[in-house]
Amino acid sequence: MHGITFSPDFPSMDSWFFIFTFFLFLICLAVALNRLILTTPNSTNKKKKRELPPGPPSIPILGNLLWLTQSFFDLESILRQLRPKYGPIISLRICSHTLIFISDASLAHKALVQNGSTFSDRPPALAAGLILSSNQNNISAANYGPFWRLLRRNLMSEILHPSRVKSYSQDRKWALELMTEKLRRHADSSEPVCVVEFFHYFMFRLLLLMCFGQKLDENTVKKMETIHRRVLVSIMKFNFYPFLPKIGKLIFRKRWNDLVRMRRDQAKFFIPLIRARKDRKQGLEEDNRTSVFCYVDSLLGLEFPDEGGRKLTEGEMVSLCSEFLSAGADTTSTSLEWIIANLVKHQDMQQKLVEELVGVVGEEAEKVEEEDLNELLYLKAVIMEGLRRHPPGHFVLPHAVSEDVTFEGYVIPKGTMVNFTVADIGRDEKVWEEPMAFRPERFLDSGENVDITGSREIKMMPFGAGRRMCPGLNLAMLHLEYFVANMMREFEWKTVEGEEVYLTEKQEVTIVMKKPLKAKITHRRR
Repeated sequence: MHGITFSPDFPSMDSWFFIFTFFLFLICLAVALNRLILTTPNSTNKKKKRELPPGPPSIPILGNLLWLTQSFFDLESILRQLRPKYGPIISLRICSHTLIFISDASLAHKALVQNGSTFSDRPPALAAGLILSSNQNNISAANYGPFWRLLRRNLMSEILHPSRVKSYSQDRKWALELMTEKLRRHADSSEPVCVVEFFHYFMFRLLLLMCFGQKLDENTVKKMETIHRRVLVSIMKFNFYPFLPKIGKLIFRKRWNDLVRMRRDQAKFFIPLIRARKDRKQGLEEDNRTSVFCYVDSLLGLEFPDEGGRKLTEGEMVSLCSEFLSAGADTTSTSLEWIIANLVKHQDMQQKLVEELVGVVGEEAEKVEEEDLNELLYLKAVIMEGLRRHPPGHFVLPHAVSEDVTFEGYVIPKGTMVNFTVADIGRDEKVWEEPMAFRPERFLDSGENVDITGSREIKMMPFGAGRRMCPGLNLAMLHLEYFVANMMREFEWKTVEGEEVYLTEKQEVTIVMKKPLKAKITHRRR
């Protein structure tokens, strides 16, 4: 979750900053008008202008004129307003930067899959993103090349390979037992459950085990979860002025220092755990708690031939571990909340799912096992519909083209940032009937096997598509199916008396419910 963060929450500013911005605007406007006056049709500079995709009017330095009346943080709604006029490929200019937005599924497939090698680079990270990614030395932010390939191949083969994922089945049962025990207390006391906080804690705890190989105590987990969250939120807040980072660092020095401090605090938690795995690998430590092969174990042995065989620094491993936890806990817990919210809102769907669960595992089964999941077709439809209707991110991480490319008759210059509108692609009325409705049956009735990887075609892309697609897709689907199945099997989920389920969205680290879901649960069986 690095690079540009599109957030609707514009941070508060002091009045002196408005004055500074106003004078900066006047200076830029004067320079821009001067250039327009000096540049006449008879100018000797007659270089043919390369044809970018269409977009609203702009002037040099300042970018699009629409920024004079609209906020960059309303980007999603702005794009929807511009699309009828300019089409599915739109250019926007912010200061001297050009951004391309693609909102059509077939064009996304053409770019990300058919021309994947060209569209798989990353733009330069912002100042805050550089801290989180150790100068773009993690999987999500690294440039497309040997360093990125080695990191991704390591993750896919050592941690996300089907055999390795299966080896963590006992750890998922452990996490499920902890979750169930805590939920039973809520059911006994009738205390409502704050769903997203609940799921995030337990997903984070499970991912910590997969990352560091230790079952950490509850107090340590909560401290690590808090600092992890603060780092991500702080980066989002700092990135509110994305294309003038030096000015932002100067004016918001305290905010910048807080971000650096929080990142340092995160490293203080991670580095001792990393060193413990290193000591264990060298035979210096024997501890039964550290017997599980984990992500850090795989990172310790990596060498980079193109960089003289060097190994990862501790700072780079901190960034990779932070990335692993964010990708596995934040997005999954967000998706779990949206799915549970819809099942609370639509009790008939919840009942249909429970009937399927009982039909497959039986009345007396203690839990839904991972081996049962393949037979639960309605469960899979509910998960797919949740990801289509409520993707945890409305944009994929920004891509960049590695060379000048002609795409759909337009020229996209090397290094230009290209963005794909995940939410709008999954809600396209040309592809989906009643796209804003939550209807799991569409994945059963259509007779179509929707390819969530996008390799054949793209109809929805909650995990992205192409070479930079989220490597954790299969693990995320397993976690969603396994935990939703068992939570529904064990408990009945309803609205809290006097409250409703509002599906209004809000941008935080992911796209969450503006009013977080609180649910009343009761035992479905004893």
